[in-house]
Amino acid sequence: MILEYDNIVLGSSLNAILFAAQNFYPLVFSDLRRPFRFDYFDPATDLSFLNLPHGHRPKSLTTLSGQFDVGVAKYLAWEHMIFLLSMRGHVPLSNLCKNIRASDNKISCYNEYSKIAEIRFNNCYYFGDDNVQGLLEQKVLDNYEYTCYDWIAFNKGGKHDIDFIETNDDFVKRVWFYSSDRIDGNTAVRDACILSALTEEQTKDFNYSETMAKFKLISEMESRGMKGQFNGYGPNGNPKYYKFKTTHIRREKYEKEKNTPFKANGFKTKEVDEKQLYENLQSIHMDYNRFLRGSSEHTRTHCRNNPSS
Repeated sequence: MILEYDNIVLGSSLNAILFAAQNFYPLVFSDLRRPFRFDYFDPATDLSFLNLPHGHRPKSLTTLSGQFDVGVAKYLAWEHMIFLLSMRGHVPLSNLCKNIRASDNKISCYNEYSKIAEIRFNNCYYFGDDNVQGLLEQKVLDNYEYTCYDWIAFNKGGKHDIDFIETNDDFVKRVWFYSSDRIDGNTAVRDACILSALTEEQTKDFNYSETMAKFKLISEMESRGMKGQFNGYGPNGNPKYYKFKTTHIRREKYEKEKNTPFKANGFKTKEVDEKQLYENLQSIHMDYNRFLRGSSEHTRTHCRNNPSS
């Protein structure tokens, strides 16, 4: 299959999706860059027009120093908008593409077994994709920087009302506590997700390993006065508490984007104003909704006029 467009967007981040929707450009990607689970819009950003289900509204996070407001989780807007783009036919390969090979004004797209499409274009706006070959100049490994997420299960001490901790260190920089996914229902047991900003060298150093992330999390919690489950009183009359017990679930590591030169013609990066994209989101959404309403009315009319179809 050969497809030809004047402009396309390569990538699947929220910015890529909003930029593609705003300009009515087709979107192509080989890896899904769903926003981080705990990445929120500014609470002043009004997204009521998205008609998200009850429970997906702005809320407050509890910290040891009080509460602060956050907006709607960005992944909800991401899911909503990529669905609208797909319904309008602006995601021509859906999620079938697993690898991409770039050359001058062309990308070749492959699934696990074979080539599925060749896309030709005048301009390709690149927003990042981990599975593209032949596009970027070789980077120096020592300069790699990563955002790492360590997911931690609490086997003891997971019952508390704290949602968020922030430190002054790049290792275990931020911690989100959330109702455990390991237990059915809205459980009082909380697990944790740790964000760290690490270099390539640090990711290979045991002092910044998954094990040390788990230990540093407990240290940060205890230094702030957080305690495990109550365990009675000692001989001196002071209360005793069980130690926190945790298990490391997984580490996710994402390379931070760099301004790397392209090896192929026709590709360009697009500096976008995120605030402006979000402010334009309502008008973008209305344009796509009008199209979907028109498509639905056409389908109903066709069915009335052709009852046997």
